[in-house]
Amino acid sequence: MISQSEIEQAAALIEPHIRKTPVLDLAADELGLPFPLTLKLELLQHAGSFKPRGAFHRLLTNRVPAAGVVAASGGNHGLAVAYASRRLGHSAAIFVPRISPAIKVEGLRRLGAQVNIVGEAYPEAAEACKQRAAETGALMVHPYDQREVLAGQGTLAREWQAQSPALDTVLIAVGGGGLIGGMAAWYGGAVRVIGVEPETAPSLERAMAAGEPVDVAVSGVAADSLGARRVGTLMFETARAFIDRVVLVTDDQIRDAQRQLWQRLRLIAEPGGAAALAAVLSGRYQPEPGERVGVLVCGSNTDPAAVAAL
Repeated sequence: MISQSEIEQAAALIEPHIRKTPVLDLAADELGLPFPLTLKLELLQHAGSFKPRGAFHRLLTNRVPAAGVVAASGGNHGLAVAYASRRLGHSAAIFVPRISPAIKVEGLRRLGAQVNIVGEAYPEAAEACKQRAAETGALMVHPYDQREVLAGQGTLAREWQAQSPALDTVLIAVGGGGLIGGMAAWYGGAVRVIGVEPETAPSLERAMAAGEPVDVAVSGVAADSLGARRVGTLMFETARAFIDRVVLVTDDQIRDAQRQLWQRLRLIAEPGGAAALAAVLSGRYQPEPGERVGVLVCGSNTDPAAVAAL
């Protein structure tokens, strides 16, 4: 299990390379809710998501060979690895499936990455990435199932707790579990951690029910960022110890959360980035009276015109 001391060390190492993202404290009526809410705006991080935290930590704690860096991704992880690699002077080859949105693929190319489009879904891209690493010796950065990545993502909870020390509960979107695993490891039960997944990609919810990571079918509007078929093995021990429960939301509820963020706050969030808020706006998560709730808005890599059209 990842320790707080590992996360502290990761925070010191990556601090020069990441943004301290802001917190927005909302009054009860600002999102049409009968209670106040705190948003952590990690969608303003470099490369448009929380992912650079783990990417930088992986690269800074390992020797990067002449073959450079490789990663498989639905988009956000690849953008983060490409960004971190460019900042640190390494070449990057990113493997993405055909479901990756064009805006993310274009972003990878702008960052100077070699983009390899392989297969219809993430597992095929991941297999191609493993083969490239084995053939060339390139350093592979896993999107969620490496210790350095988990510790890097955990720095987000450390930062948020310093900004919002009075929160009782935080809601965090779940894909492969690296983000929520790292954050839950930092909180260590001191703050209630709620996972939020699409109904069409319930990998952590099914794992918690089964007592171990299991494969699930994946589809839906947030599949490119929250569409891991199986949560990581490294995060699962932390999940069982420190994640209170998992809430499922529909695609329509995710789209509504995107719409509300844009219409009321002028924030552009991708579907996965808005999923945690969807749990609160839809009533799938209902806080107790007086409960102080925080929601992580974790990604912005989407077409602004599409969000405005919602």
